[in-house]
Amino acid sequence: MTPYEIIRKKREGKQLSSEEIEFFVKGFIEGNIPDYQISALLMAIFFNGMTFEEIMALTSAMTRSGEVLDLSSIAGIKVDKHSTGGVGDKLSLTVAPLVAAAGVSVPMVSGRGLGHTGGTLDKLESIPGLKTQLSILEFITNLKRIGLSIMGAFEKMALADKKLYSLRDVTATVDSIPLIASSIMSKKMAEGIDALVLDVKTGNGAFMREETQAEKLAQTMIEIGKRMKKKVAALITDMNQPLGKAVGNAVEVKEAIQVLKGEGPEDIKELTLALGAEMLILGKKAKDFKKARRILQKVLDSRQGLKKFRELVEIQNGDGRVVEIPEKVLPEAKVKLKVESRKSGFVQKIDCLEIGLSAVALGAGRENLESKLDPTVGLLIEKKIGDEVRKGEILAVVLANEKHMGEEVVQRILAAYTIGREKVSPPSLIKKIVSSEK
Repeated sequence: MTPYEIIRKKREGKQLSSEEIEFFVKGFIEGNIPDYQISALLMAIFFNGMTFEEIMALTSAMTRSGEVLDLSSIAGIKVDKHSTGGVGDKLSLTVAPLVAAAGVSVPMVSGRGLGHTGGTLDKLESIPGLKTQLSILEFITNLKRIGLSIMGAFEKMALADKKLYSLRDVTATVDSIPLIASSIMSKKMAEGIDALVLDVKTGNGAFMREETQAEKLAQTMIEIGKRMKKKVAALITDMNQPLGKAVGNAVEVKEAIQVLKGEGPEDIKELTLALGAEMLILGKKAKDFKKARRILQKVLDSRQGLKKFRELVEIQNGDGRVVEIPEKVLPEAKVKLKVESRKSGFVQKIDCLEIGLSAVALGAGRENLESKLDPTVGLLIEKKIGDEVRKGEILAVVLANEKHMGEEVVQRILAAYTIGREKVSPPSLIKKIVSSEK
């Protein structure tokens, strides 16, 4: 078999055998298949999809393309949480410390920004000194000491996915269910976890714009987990507007800290408790959602989650003072520009994708593989769907280091808002909870 034959077969909509998929995956890692042929296969998969058997074969091959962590030395059920990517989604920074403080070990191998969405590692690295590239020994040691560790993919983890991940970003093949499912699950299975809670976003700012597609993705990943003998649950959640107020890196860390203090936006708090509750259930710390949520609320109220976040920062060489004085520890942008409404009415709609792309344009995300992030820049969203707004009132604040770029983004944000006379209700945050048990 040759790469050309496999690409042509998939281009024609035919099912690839597990041997053909294994051949291609092996070629990724050994460098025998050039990027342009990998890109061609990605595009063929994007347009023609994959059967579940193909998705399983791809996930399995990518998992086995690198090392698989052995976390058996850590007591209890190890539970991770993963988001399919959103705008203003800083939930790993709030959920993980709360769940760990409640007694469940949370090993979290996280990613960087992809497309218009932010990455957990990029946010954490805005904290001075904080290290996200850990050795496996450091990762496991931290888990044993504080029940929580967040790092980037270790050197030999799901090696094939690293090339696929970067090429998907620059070839506009990110929003493909087979590619998303196999990418996420190959990395999660390589973590050595026992259970996983997924936050699958849907809406105009998500890779899965339609709720039916989001549910299909969730079911696909749950079934992959089931075949690999892992417990998986998923929440289908709204991404028709940014989560919380902050969109960026340092500003999202600051907002996450506010939430862990019992303050901050209600939508972040609600989703933090919901995702965390599912993690406690899978971690056998609570029998049902109501009890699990009550446990987490106590942890939040007592600020044990905040304490755990500080432990995480310090154990990974970061400046722990960020918890008490984030405004002094975190870097800040030089320019702040107000986005003022041009008319009165109610916010009918927000183009969440445009909000995310505007943050990328400021430097909060990557436009290409070589892009360097600016941790200081971003947006503060002051008005959300359903809010009343008067002419001249602030819709958002642009945080920039170059005034001309900030002014361009002001115009983009204005265009992203639809304001009308009719009062509308905000979209429901949690659409559905899906699991293999239900």
